Amino acid sequence: MTKNPHMHKNDPHYKQAKKENYRARSAYKLLDINKKFNIFKRAFYILDLGSTPGGWLQVTRQISEENLSKYNDGYYHRDHFKILGCDVKAISSIEDVKIVRIDFTLPEFLDEIRNYFGRKVDLILSDASIKKSGIKFTDDINQVKLCYKILEIANEFLKTKGSIVIKIFQGSDYDEFFSTMKKQFKILKSYKPRSSRKDSNEIYLIGLNKLR
Repeated sequence: MTKNPHMHKNDPHYKQAKKENYRARSAYKLLDINKKFNIFKRAFYILDLGSTPGGWLQVTRQISEENLSKYNDGYYHRDHFKILGCDVKAISSIEDVKIVRIDFTLPEFLDEIRNYFGRKVDLILSDASIKKSGIKFTDDINQVKLCYKILEIANEFLKTKGSIVIKIFQGSDYDEFFSTMKKQFKILKSYKPRSSRKDSNEIYLIGLNKLR
């Protein structure tokens, strides 16, 4: 069925994003996830994979700045934050955020991470999605393959006790990926934000307290 190209303009989250100057309605997915799981707690070094058009980077920039004063309490704290976003598509600049146009599945992107952060990160975010073919079975498999690549990046660059958010599709390989990821985090939850479209099979996996 062909979707009405004007339908999104009547979407309440689309209207709210326009009003609050977010680049995309997806910003509210991240805000919802953070409200429920507190993923930004003491997060100062943050990697965002598949960042276009930049809505998640805007939210990340906003909360990271708040964290500088919020967590200045003698426990784990930094006097600055670092945010790295990437995508194969161009993204307009955001103040205090480094953005690179690159395919994050390529080996050279790992050098970008190392050179920018110089240490492991506190939080990894990914709203990345494959380019859908329209064949659900194929799309589900390819999205899971992308998720495994993100998990590889997390294994190398996410600190112990760090957190991650990954978008996945609910398909044939979902359960296997969930089981794999569960071995690497003390807590793993699946969650569909309220701003996700009802007809979408996307769901987010939230891994808290990386084990090693």
